[in-house]
Amino acid sequence: MSIQHLTDKELVQLYTSGNEASLSCLLERHQSKIFSSIIMLVRDRAMAEDIFQETFYKVIVTLKKGQYAEEGKFLPWVMRIARNLVIDHFRQSRKLPPVPVFTNEDGEEVSVFDTIASAEEGMSALQQQQLKKNIRDLVAQLPEDQREVVIMRMYYDMSFKEISEFTGVSINTSLGRMRYALFNLKKIIGEKQLEAVLR
Repeated sequence: MSIQHLTDKELVQLYTSGNEASLSCLLERHQSKIFSSIIMLVRDRAMAEDIFQETFYKVIVTLKKGQYAEEGKFLPWVMRIARNLVIDHFRQSRKLPPVPVFTNEDGEEVSVFDTIASAEEGMSALQQQQLKKNIRDLVAQLPEDQREVVIMRMYYDMSFKEISEFTGVSINTSLGRMRYALFNLKKIIGEKQLEAVLR
């Protein structure tokens, strides 16, 4: 049987046994979907190519070390690596917008930060800068799966369909994570008091 007809699991096993051609087959099979997902987020071809290459470098290192344990789930595993690298890129470049906005099912723009955003109008530049930092700090306190959905939806303006495809979960799961994230953000603000966020 041709190597192209083997499953991802079989190709991974071949590669870890020393067959270098099997990795090329895996790369050819999945590179379009992985690269498209990366460029959809970073919107820069050169940066997407760098992240794509780094993704497969991590894949190779992990496989070579025998640390891959995602039986039969090669693509979702690689997509998670790519997603984390994209998020790291934006975190390092600090390109996150200051105040996220969420469009609900009725098409209305709402946000857990509505009060904060309106208060920003009367602030000095220094106060606004501190506010933006505090908002990023709030988002950073969310559980990883919720934080990813918030960042992708609110900051990068991805649809829930795009988020579900990129993260490998259903649209309902993505929506659920967003709801939990908004609930948790309200709880965090309540615990710390809004005045502390604006301080």
